[in-house]
Amino acid sequence: MNKKVFVFDDNADILELCTIILEDAGYEIKTSSTSNNIIDQVLSYIPDIIFMDNWLPDVGGIDATRELKQHATLKNIPVIYFSANNDVKSLAEQAGADGYLSKPFDIEELENIIHKHLSV
Repeated sequence: MNKKVFVFDDNADILELCTIILEDAGYEIKTSSTSNNIIDQVLSYIPDIIFMDNWLPDVGGIDATRELKQHATLKNIPVIYFSANNDVKSLAEQAGADGYLSKPFDIEELENIIHKHLSV
């Protein structure tokens, strides 16, 4: 059973890059360029891990992550905050994310953080 990854980012290049990397690594991936209706989006897929960009239109990454973390069914899915912001660590903490990844990232960093959070 392949692990499922959901990536939220408003940058189409990042979504494409993540899709290529993660499909190559054997993951199933779903992407979205908006975190509007975040609960419905995530409930419709139930991923094993979520990557959340900071800068998203309308509902930003912090608010979207907080919504997920307050949801009974979804709160245990690890959320990895990712951003080109120098302050990504403190943003991740504010959001209540489980980890963070700075952009630009390399393939190995992306795979390592998934392994770290999905290894049971």
